[in-house]
Amino acid sequence: MKDLLLITPPFTQLNTPYPATAYIKGFLNTKSISSYQMDLGIEVILKLFSSEGLHKVFEVQTDFSKISENSQRIFALRNEYVKTIDQVISFLQGKNPTLARQICSMNFLPEGSRFNQLDDLDFAFGNMGMQDKAKHLATLYLEDLSDYIVEIVDGDFGFSRYAERLGKSANSFDELYSKLNSSQTFIDGFTLEILETKLHEIQPKLICFSVPFPGNLYSAFRCAKLIKEKFPTIKTAMGGGFPNTELREIRDLRVFEFFDFITLDDGEVPLEELSFNILNSLKERKYKRTFLLENEHVVYKNDSTKPDYKQSQIGTPDYSDLKLGEYISVIEIANPMHSLWSDGRWNKLTMAHGCYWGKCTFCDISLDYIRIYEPVSARILVDRMQELIATTGETGFHFVDEAAPPALMREVALEILRRNLVVTWWTNIRFEKSFTRDLSFLLKLSGCVAVSGGLEVASDRLLKLIDKGVSVDQVAKVTRNFTEAGIMVHAYLMYGYPTQTIQETVDSLEMVRQLFEMGILQSGFWHQFAMTAHSPVGKNPEEFGVIPMQNEILFANNDIDFTDKTGIDHSKFSFGLKKSLFNYMHGINFELPLQDWFDFKIPKTTVHPDYIHDCLLDEEEFIFKGNLKIIFLTQNFIVENYLKTKKQNSWPYTRLTFHLKTNIVKIELEKEKAEWLQKIISENTFENPKRVTLQQIKNDFENSFDDFELFWFSKPIQQLKENGVILSL
Repeated sequence: MKDLLLITPPFTQLNTPYPATAYIKGFLNTKSISSYQMDLGIEVILKLFSSEGLHKVFEVQTDFSKISENSQRIFALRNEYVKTIDQVISFLQGKNPTLARQICSMNFLPEGSRFNQLDDLDFAFGNMGMQDKAKHLATLYLEDLSDYIVEIVDGDFGFSRYAERLGKSANSFDELYSKLNSSQTFIDGFTLEILETKLHEIQPKLICFSVPFPGNLYSAFRCAKLIKEKFPTIKTAMGGGFPNTELREIRDLRVFEFFDFITLDDGEVPLEELSFNILNSLKERKYKRTFLLENEHVVYKNDSTKPDYKQSQIGTPDYSDLKLGEYISVIEIANPMHSLWSDGRWNKLTMAHGCYWGKCTFCDISLDYIRIYEPVSARILVDRMQELIATTGETGFHFVDEAAPPALMREVALEILRRNLVVTWWTNIRFEKSFTRDLSFLLKLSGCVAVSGGLEVASDRLLKLIDKGVSVDQVAKVTRNFTEAGIMVHAYLMYGYPTQTIQETVDSLEMVRQLFEMGILQSGFWHQFAMTAHSPVGKNPEEFGVIPMQNEILFANNDIDFTDKTGIDHSKFSFGLKKSLFNYMHGINFELPLQDWFDFKIPKTTVHPDYIHDCLLDEEEFIFKGNLKIIFLTQNFIVENYLKTKKQNSWPYTRLTFHLKTNIVKIELEKEKAEWLQKIISENTFENPKRVTLQQIKNDFENSFDDFELFWFSKPIQQLKENGVILSL
């Protein structure tokens, strides 16, 4: 028995649990509140995609003369699907790697229409290993089954969402309420059976649903309905990303037929207060940012005086109870960044609450999850990383920040190196100038493999309107720095921003083409601008040239339909932008005119064909900056003293040989300067938390020698800088 049951309703990710319940459970541990958590989504997927589950799928009756040829084929091959499904799931869970050879033989899996794209398999995967090809084929196999389920069994099904349309800015609760009061769906049968079993086992007093996305909303309500009908003494609460952004103006009484409480923003204190009220049966109750029903009215209560906890106080996420070994890794498309999202299991952490920039005009910067910025110290973060490694056995980390702060990333990287940890990590960033070549190299050494950031509209005018705080040429330099360090770069790309012209869309595409052609961007994704109620655009639409279409709000409110005063139909660019990006990501068709990607007339780009190339020519390598902090990354060198002779004159010289992981660097210096350098290196490695500035090094040098700049910018020292022995941060 546990006091609280924390549930992520279907569906989020297949490869890793959504972290919200793990965060909350970690916090509850610090308050000695007993809890159990479950990812209902992965449990439903595993029950559905099993031999027993597929038997039920294929037992659903339909008129096979009226369905697609693909579904007819899948039904005809149903015995092959039932025969192979358990082995395929086991393979995708990493438990049966030898099956890869069978899968890649192309005579093992039954093939539906998803396999029609296999002509592009070698193109898309090149020389990638057999395991990845097999994962991709197994993913196509699952997607074929998904297509069958959607057409024949349950039209609302999706691997990472369920009945999503019912939750997308549903200003009225009517449609969702009607669906909830109709008969259960096929997927509901699996979901509610698993839930009911768990309720009998755990016997909680409070059940908390974390609802991150619209695609989780229906299932959360359906589960809450079962609880109210069969376990009426149990209280139900909903929190998470969806209510935080969409349910801030809720007025419909019917919602509270399903949920007793809906909490907003950071969940720790609201949930602590709810737990205290319920577990102690208090009459005088205090609430934090909580909607509830009182005297047949929806009321919002925020009378608790308890302040929100600092990030250092909320504990380490706790992934216990979750079936970590049963998540499945899939490879849907050959996008290198998408494979990080869907392949492999990642421990999720946050470097900082909120966004340190907090100005982008399309973003929900008025809400606490963006507005309130609070970083966590590097020491605490790496402590939490080590705790999670110990408890989960996983050394991969996804920092799920809105935008990770560069200074904190630097300190985390140094702390990882000081502790001699071997970890793999990635995160979201802003493409700001702080990400120098040296910082990028340091991040790579600490285990960073990828970053994703918002380039949005690759137009300086629109970036200024967005208040992004970056320019295109700055983005080019930063992506070059990451790429040269060996860190993959993914860019979020936007089209249809208010006042954006057709010319700017075309020019933005040309900028993106050049970034890929220069090899400094490896992955990207275009999405059309959406106006949200909590962004500066949504709050002040007239300032951005858009006219909102407002509805009465009784339920959800976030995405707002609007008309742009330019009158441009931006959606017509979608296919061409995405098709061109697919080609650029695979390194082909850069020479094609941009017109070739569209079936309607577009203007020629006004961007110079060498614009991005020229952005990268502006270097500042030989400018002295005394406030730079200097770190020497290795003391692993061999010293050889010798005499250098020229025209019968001899000078004592020293050869320093640095053995780096992948190469050897040899430099030669006058003996006295070499001895000085050895002393400076030994005193200023990454293990020393007090970093010296370049000015301090200069002062030390000039106590014994002349002209530090001549020494610092000499060829031997440049070799050390270029090979990462010396970093300026």
